[in-house]
Amino acid sequence: MQFNIFGRGFKLRLAITVACQMAFILFGYDQGVFSGIVGNAEFLDIVHHPGTGLEGIIVSIYNLGCFTGCIMTFFFAEYFGRRRAMWIAMGWILVGATLQCSSYSVAQVMIGRFVTGIGTGIETSTVPMYQSELCEARKRGRLVSSEPLFVGVGIVVAYFFDYGMSFTSGPIGWRLPIACQMLFAFFVIFLVFGLPESPRYLCKEGREKEALEVLCDVYDRQPDDPTILKEHNEILEALALENLHGEYKWSQLFKRDEVQTGKRVLLAYGMQFMNQAGGINLVVYFIPTVLETNVGLSRNLSLLLGGVIQTMFFFGSLLPSFFLDRLGRRPPMLWGSAGCGLSMMMISILLSFKGGSAGPATASASVAFFFTYMLIFGGTVNCVPWVYVPEILPLHARAKGSAIGISSNWLWNFVIVMITPTIIDRLQWKAYLIFMCTNFAFIPLVYFCYPETSNLTLEQIDYLFTSEGKSGNHQAIRPDSHVAAGDVEKTSSLFQIENDANHGVKSA
Repeated sequence: MQFNIFGRGFKLRLAITVACQMAFILFGYDQGVFSGIVGNAEFLDIVHHPGTGLEGIIVSIYNLGCFTGCIMTFFFAEYFGRRRAMWIAMGWILVGATLQCSSYSVAQVMIGRFVTGIGTGIETSTVPMYQSELCEARKRGRLVSSEPLFVGVGIVVAYFFDYGMSFTSGPIGWRLPIACQMLFAFFVIFLVFGLPESPRYLCKEGREKEALEVLCDVYDRQPDDPTILKEHNEILEALALENLHGEYKWSQLFKRDEVQTGKRVLLAYGMQFMNQAGGINLVVYFIPTVLETNVGLSRNLSLLLGGVIQTMFFFGSLLPSFFLDRLGRRPPMLWGSAGCGLSMMMISILLSFKGGSAGPATASASVAFFFTYMLIFGGTVNCVPWVYVPEILPLHARAKGSAIGISSNWLWNFVIVMITPTIIDRLQWKAYLIFMCTNFAFIPLVYFCYPETSNLTLEQIDYLFTSEGKSGNHQAIRPDSHVAAGDVEKTSSLFQIENDANHGVKSA
């Protein structure tokens, strides 16, 4: 059911973008809200003051739910469509939030967090796809790279809400912050009532007339406009190709072919692994606990500084939102990994003096490097993986390859969040050495394994992985360079290479 609330053209496109960004604010809020709750005295009474192991499971089971929701999406999303999938996601989140904020036992809290995670997994798998299918191609990269910025907005809102509620007494101090995520969900549900279905989904369901009407409404043009006809025909041609050759099977993902599909799926998996294994969720989920346990600050000051540290995530994310195509993909990952590794190293060094005469001063100084870590991560490693994964994958494996990439994000998110309370309690300053090593290890990995994809067409990216293009892996094709005639012929033949790859046919 759709109501014409937003009209046509710019207003409709703006409503689509606002709905998608609001969904990502909700995503950030869900990630950040528990950081100020795990130390709340009333909440700890409800969950019977768990040890660090159980605390890690209570917090991380949300990420396991996200992983489950992600897998569910890729099996059932094509059946429900984009709009209904967004409604279903919000429904899971509403049920999960209700269970959490009415909890009186550990089991209910954990079930509520798992259910909420399922909704978030469906949401994060559907929303970027919906946005990309209903926006102009020249704005697609900018819109996708801005989504982590709004995750940062949600995290900051959650942190300062937690901080404000820490001055209240009674269970409302933790129940209300959890319940308020329902406001974002209801707002997204309302917006989706006025938004159209994806034209690609409509064409796939045989509703071509509706798809054409959606394109006309989104771009505010007539059905016979060349832009509308071109996009409509491209959708139909792509679907015809899928119907002709059949859907690319999971079993084919890691087979060796002319465009190195298996290698590129592994690169996508690794890129999302780097997004999580550098220690970001130690800061996002547990910074108040870290500042209180490792640094020795008061609970009030830990909550306040935790909120301010999260603002660095937002400010850092502004840079790639506007300049990622100029900066490229490899340089931000290289410098970002180095900066995050140095920050973790300095935190570890300064906290190692704890217990000595210089302990209080050096522990206080370590707080500065939590700021630098979040600022650097927000401007580099936070954004690039979400843009790089769909770019690096070939057309025939993009949907399933993206599923593997996103599942990597949630799986390692779950692992890191589960072990963090234990390692910061038992290893103290040594825990940060683990993340220092992972960040530094990413530098040679990116340098030697990941080619530059910025400002390249998808055909040029494919060419990097053919036998003719391997020698230019790390130099790529300059967007302002003139391509030789022979290279143009090679590039234009890649569509045929991909089609052959589906059937194991070797090119001549």
